[in-house]
Amino acid sequence: MYTCVYSWFSYKYGIHAPEKLLEAAAALGIRQLALADINNTAGNLDFLRCAATYGIQAVAGVSFWDAHGLKYVLLAKNNQGYHFICALLTAHLRDGAPLPDLVAPSEDYWIIYPLARVPDQLVVSPETPQVCIGVSSTDLSLFRFSKWTSHLRQVVMLQPTFFLDPSDASVHRILRAIHGNTFISQVPRKDPGLHLLKEEAALCHDFHEFPTLLFNTREMLASCHVDLGFGVPKNRKLFGSSAQEDFRLLYQTAYDGLHQRYIQTDTTLIARLEKELASIHALGFTTYFLINHDIVRYARHRDFFHVGRGSGANSLVAYCLGITDVDPMDLDLYFERFINPHRENPPDFDLDFSWRDRDEVQRYLFRRYGREHVGLLGAYQTFQYKSALREIGKSVGLQPGEIDALQAGKVQDTMGERIVHYAARLKDMPSHLSIHAGGVLISDQPLTQYMALEMPPKAMAVTQCSMLEAEDLGLYKFDILSQRGLGHIRDTLTWIRTHTKASEDLSDVARLKQDPKVQAHLQSGETMGCFYIESPAMRMLLKKLEARTYLDVVAASSIIRPGVARSGMMRAFIERFRHPERITYIHPRMEELLKETFGIMVYQEDVIKVAHHFAGLDLAEADILRRGMSGKFRSKAELERVKTRFFEQCNARGYAPDITQTVWHQIESFAGYSFSKAHSASYAVESFQSAYLKAYYPLPFMVSVINNEGGFYRTEVYLYEAARLGAVLEAPCIQHSLEACTLHGRHVYVGFGRIKGLKAQTIQAILQARAEGHFESFEDFLMRVAISLEQLKLLIYLQAFRTLTSDWKALLWEAQMHAGSAGTTTASHGVLFAQEASLATLPTLDVLEGEVVQHQFSLLGFTLCHPFT
Repeated sequence: MYTCVYSWFSYKYGIHAPEKLLEAAAALGIRQLALADINNTAGNLDFLRCAATYGIQAVAGVSFWDAHGLKYVLLAKNNQGYHFICALLTAHLRDGAPLPDLVAPSEDYWIIYPLARVPDQLVVSPETPQVCIGVSSTDLSLFRFSKWTSHLRQVVMLQPTFFLDPSDASVHRILRAIHGNTFISQVPRKDPGLHLLKEEAALCHDFHEFPTLLFNTREMLASCHVDLGFGVPKNRKLFGSSAQEDFRLLYQTAYDGLHQRYIQTDTTLIARLEKELASIHALGFTTYFLINHDIVRYARHRDFFHVGRGSGANSLVAYCLGITDVDPMDLDLYFERFINPHRENPPDFDLDFSWRDRDEVQRYLFRRYGREHVGLLGAYQTFQYKSALREIGKSVGLQPGEIDALQAGKVQDTMGERIVHYAARLKDMPSHLSIHAGGVLISDQPLTQYMALEMPPKAMAVTQCSMLEAEDLGLYKFDILSQRGLGHIRDTLTWIRTHTKASEDLSDVARLKQDPKVQAHLQSGETMGCFYIESPAMRMLLKKLEARTYLDVVAASSIIRPGVARSGMMRAFIERFRHPERITYIHPRMEELLKETFGIMVYQEDVIKVAHHFAGLDLAEADILRRGMSGKFRSKAELERVKTRFFEQCNARGYAPDITQTVWHQIESFAGYSFSKAHSASYAVESFQSAYLKAYYPLPFMVSVINNEGGFYRTEVYLYEAARLGAVLEAPCIQHSLEACTLHGRHVYVGFGRIKGLKAQTIQAILQARAEGHFESFEDFLMRVAISLEQLKLLIYLQAFRTLTSDWKALLWEAQMHAGSAGTTTASHGVLFAQEASLATLPTLDVLEGEVVQHQFSLLGFTLCHPFT
């Protein structure tokens, strides 16, 4: 019979998970419980979903807080009421609307105003029975003499509760100290008994003088029933006007793409396409495919380069729609690895864009499908043990060295032991709402029917739930991801269009696969800067395999992964690749199935292939086996059924028991670390695209790699690679450099943005002045650019004025004489001190060997002379 329980989704206030609260309540015999987290709906989803398991009537609500504390509590009577509560909170958190002092009464929700903050203008009457005054046990003495005793029918208990044990009070104080970035000693203590979940009889005893309050509270909670329909699909159901028109559009678009992708079509292609389309239609995934196609179409319209990867590459329809550039027919990829009748949730496309373009694609989804139906998927940042140690240590006044010692496991006193104890309690507790790496929800009904939304600094609304709660609810994400590798490709293509007036179609993967120059680069390991194939281990593997073909790279992308490498399969694959004459197969059928991979299971699809063609399981059953082996299938009974079928089918086909057992053992030992061939193929496509650009446009490509960062190596390594490919490395230059690195002929100029300590406004001032023409002299620069002496010195140390003079030490003196009293050189200062400066005669200043290198290292973090030359 609690009306206001806080979970740990009242960030840095509550302590326990929603399900933990339900478990504790059930143990205490409580049958009615309202979760009302502080300005948060995240906990309601698990709370409502799990409540029936514990025999508890769960009530969903929110405690609306402002700067002064609790303003009111709203509890949903039904789904419409819950929608209103989520929408009200969204208007506040997403749109910045102030919380109203009075909430309009409705039959769909209860409004509870705490006794200590009842608005002066509030009118309570029998005509608005949903408006209540909330009284806690500490309010009773005040309540006895208040005017609300004459309105007892609309007074209920309001006992904010978030402790399950008295020791929780200390955890709460720690959380409040962390939240306020203050010392624990500054946080007031709370009486654990006032906020402790206890047996209903004990709670009733606290209010025994006012039994009407108890009755009102029970009746209020009993009237609340919210059913969010967990497990029922809630993604957008239609792309256009009807399901029939949507399928007609998908059908036509897929066939259009088929004729664009393939010069000639045959019955095998048509049969595969028809089978996939029928399956997509039957399982209700038409809209999902059309929305992903719409995303890709928009990206092409905006000239945004993309890669579709993941198990979606198993789909011929996805290939024909341009969602992926992986030909599943060429690689013998099974559609059932992506979609089959046993799949309980929608398929999953991973769409990668450049890190510069991804946000615009996400913004398009908000515009296209409506801000009420679209939200970035939330994620919870949780306390980790070491970070919790640091935060608790700060809150008790430990010095940094003492905190470091605790993190190193050196516990030297009682205080350290207590900090370690409470850090363990905070571990994995949500700290605040964050944003999923790329998930976007697109719902059929407004998202506020299920949760509230917030507005993070990214300025796109984020849902108050994570992927797990969304999937339980029936909302499945679209993955709009970003990676630096696509930034390399995007920027290089832009350079090609700008400087050569030509264009490169990298979606023509067949052409790239056959390019001899690309094949030669792969074979020699000349792939530094190329996505996924640039690490030392991968380049060594490519050289060992003498890889030239697309299939070679696909295989390398899979066997390089830690699980395969640790199992010894990578070594076995290399040996068999180089000495195929030594290969022996357990059975001729296995030779037919695994000849491409020399008798070794390299991909998840190999599990499906063997189960289907060797054992005779249908493709859906084979995928159940694959998923079960990799730990991604929840039904053990279903997995056991398929295992039994495997042995029965092998026996029916006449295989010897020892051969069947050996094949099963290989599947069992392999599947746990296997990697999807479709994933490898997607990575290999991007690898070929990068390798092609590096082969034919090496310097623009390397500059793009440097500017996008995020590669395997540090910046200077890529600069040295550019130099190896013929570039002349140049320090920042006031005449040629931009904020990022730039290419002028063969000269690569380091960007101003790489200079440590150089401010963004200084960079903009230089670029704006230079837009009017190159600088004619040092004095001309000072006349046109307002720059402080300290900022000017950074440029001089790096010889950024070398096109004007090579005597950088003389420039230091000149800069000092031109600087005004405030240390700023401006046009007026330049004129004022020009005559004085010209009278000064400086001696010849020697430059010691290594000074320039030292300045480059201190201001850029690296030197422009190769360390091994």
